Amino acid sequence: MTQDFAFFKRIYNAFDPSRPLPAGDPAYVDCTKVRGDGDILLEVGNEILLSNRMTSQLYAGHRGAGKSTELLRLQQHLDQQGCFVVYFPADEQDIDPQDAQYTDILLACTRHLLERLKGSTNSASLLNWLKDRWQDLKDLALTEVSLKDLSIEAQISQFAKLTANLRA
Repeated sequence: MTQDFAFFKRIYNAFDPSRPLPAGDPAYVDCTKVRGDGDILLEVGNEILLSNRMTSQLYAGHRGAGKSTELLRLQQHLDQQGCFVVYFPADEQDIDPQDAQYTDILLACTRHLLERLKGSTNSASLLNWLKDRWQDLKDLALTEVSLKDLSIEAQISQFAKLTANLRA
């Protein structure tokens, strides 16, 4: 029984669905024919590379189906084509999948973008951008907002200004 347990434990850890394979891993098996989908490098990669407009891609599937592994392959492919790609597993340190808010996602994306930029851009310009954003946040935090005695239209207008400042 002990040998069986050790054997099953090794198998489980060799095929851990919560750990994506890095791009180019020899253990990768192309399952597009049995999954019924196309090659991510051709379909999604070409949509990103060839389009003259901004694109949005949704890549979904069951847990452990290989989404992260395929996205790591796509990242490598796009990097080789000269694209600037920021990939990060959001649920590891940035976002609680049980309680995700859009602001959490935006802040995580911004943090990872900055992490990726710090090694490939002029650090002075990145520092200046960060200082400007920090000053914007401080100014926004110190702004007194009073909706008392305002009509509903005026309150909506104030809310619109606030959300515009937050987006900026």
